[in-house]
Amino acid sequence: MKGRSWRYWTIIGAFSLFALFVLYHYAALAAHPNADPEAQEIAIDRGNIVDRSGRILAMDTALYNVAVWRPETDEKTFPTDANRLASMLGLDAADIRGTWANGSADFFYLKKRVQPQVAKAIQAAKANGDFQGVVVEKVSGRLYPEKSLASHLVGFVGDGNRGLAGIERKYDEQLLPDSVPFGQLKPGGRPRGDTVVLSIDANIQYSLEEIARQAMVDTKAHALILLAMDSRTGEMLAYVALPDFDPNDYLASPPENWYDWPSVYAYEPGSVFKIFSLSSVVDLGGATFSTIFYCDGAYHHTTPSGQVITIKCLGVHGAVNIQRILEVSCNAGAGYASDTVDPLDFYTKLISYGFGSPTGLALPGETAGLLRPPNQWSARSKPTIAIGQEVLVSALQMVSAATALANGGVLLKPIVVERLVDPAGKTVWDNPPQPLRRVISPEVAANMLKAMRTGSSLGGTGFRAGIPDVPMAVKTGTAQMIDPTTRAYSEKDYIASTMAIFPADAPRIILYLAIIKPRGDQYYGGRIAAPVVREAAEAILGLTDIPRGDSPVAAHAGTVTVPAAVQVAVGATMPDLTGTPKRLLLGLLGRKDLKVRLSGDGYVVKQSPAPGSPVAQGAEIDLELK
Repeated sequence: MKGRSWRYWTIIGAFSLFALFVLYHYAALAAHPNADPEAQEIAIDRGNIVDRSGRILAMDTALYNVAVWRPETDEKTFPTDANRLASMLGLDAADIRGTWANGSADFFYLKKRVQPQVAKAIQAAKANGDFQGVVVEKVSGRLYPEKSLASHLVGFVGDGNRGLAGIERKYDEQLLPDSVPFGQLKPGGRPRGDTVVLSIDANIQYSLEEIARQAMVDTKAHALILLAMDSRTGEMLAYVALPDFDPNDYLASPPENWYDWPSVYAYEPGSVFKIFSLSSVVDLGGATFSTIFYCDGAYHHTTPSGQVITIKCLGVHGAVNIQRILEVSCNAGAGYASDTVDPLDFYTKLISYGFGSPTGLALPGETAGLLRPPNQWSARSKPTIAIGQEVLVSALQMVSAATALANGGVLLKPIVVERLVDPAGKTVWDNPPQPLRRVISPEVAANMLKAMRTGSSLGGTGFRAGIPDVPMAVKTGTAQMIDPTTRAYSEKDYIASTMAIFPADAPRIILYLAIIKPRGDQYYGGRIAAPVVREAAEAILGLTDIPRGDSPVAAHAGTVTVPAAVQVAVGATMPDLTGTPKRLLLGLLGRKDLKVRLSGDGYVVKQSPAPGSPVAQGAEIDLELK
């Protein structure tokens, strides 16, 4: 009996000592929160996403979930409360009453990620005794101040503030690390993830989205892609995909609106692809820019086995060289040009352009497209690929490949994220321009751009993309889409596209537009895509310092002289500066007797003081540009 009692008290004592040990350490941690930095972690705020100039596209904010705890609701008042809640939350009152009445769950959410002003109105009503059983939870949420602007690129987050799409998903770990040790906290507030700085320009993005939106209406298209890239660096300046959505409430849009057309969609590019196939042929030595081919309205070839291959052309073009093939988009000429090179060499050159592989842009789910190796080609594959069929590309691959034409034959890696910046403002990762490889010679690249300029001339298929005072290298395309039911080319579904590189003599911008399944009167790229590209190019010219025909130019007369631009002068009265480009205002910044502030880029749209106002010593001048 005594033995059993001894064992009993021994066990009780051991448990008591263990409990004291746990309580001691708990008390120590409470008194000294920094005692074990490896073991203590707290949640942090998600970092911002901003454009190249720091304009906020995504940021953390306080949001609220609104729910119902059924046991605390009042059967007499809740049906009326449901009507009010539905109006405040944008819901269906019958749905709220139905969920409440069926009793399948005591607790259910009405809406998540509700804006603060709505949540505060509900809380105020609760304070007055209304909305019994309604619960308002404060959660960390995401705010997208520019709403649908660049929505496919920026992406969105889901429950737990974790990224689900776009940059939000690709850079989820950098924007919101799982936790931060107490020992790493900085004085002055909650820790935050890194800021992701994008390469896009919000002003260019906005302008091109507006242009694209109107084009969607005009062409009755199923979808539309419009990309703008800085050809010197590979930086994406605009990333437009329609239809789009508001990431603040992405569930309000159908899931197909979330589809990232520029990076995920793979399609046959049509005749725009000729700029890559023909430059490959010339660089391989199969033809020169002077080589003549003959078009009688179709490409004809008979194989050694007697198989007759025919590819129709849009017209009878007669004798054509590379320039003429591009100008009138001659299928026969492109097919005959491809006959001059070895299949493996041709394939290898197109692979070098980046086709058949993802570009590596910082977006999830990017397609590799499809370029089958020659051992899987048929007898008609080479000429067919030359005109942009039997090859699948993404819009990202198309603009990426065009950097080789714009940079003397050197392919650049496309960039959409410039850098990551920590909460202290220090750049923790940089993404400078990255030349990947030489694809074609400088001479071939220069001559291709020269040949493409005829595409924007009056006789070219892309003349509607031409801008009189800016040299434009243009190529249009019209591709039949595959009918998924018949697996044959559709008689009604097309992709109309246009590529533009400008200024063609000193490239700065690559523009690429693809209109998917237009349902208007026209579907040819030269008719419906080229005018949109011209409008987009005009918008970019107005927002950048790219010179136009009336800009100062170099005059050659033995020596090189550059006429100076006439800078704006401000005297005793304020001139009307509306429409003045930024480059002509820079001289004002050196004035010691005036305080001049410039905001934005492009041209003056607002000024203070008003025109005609007296200007005294030390006057403050504010100029807003767009």
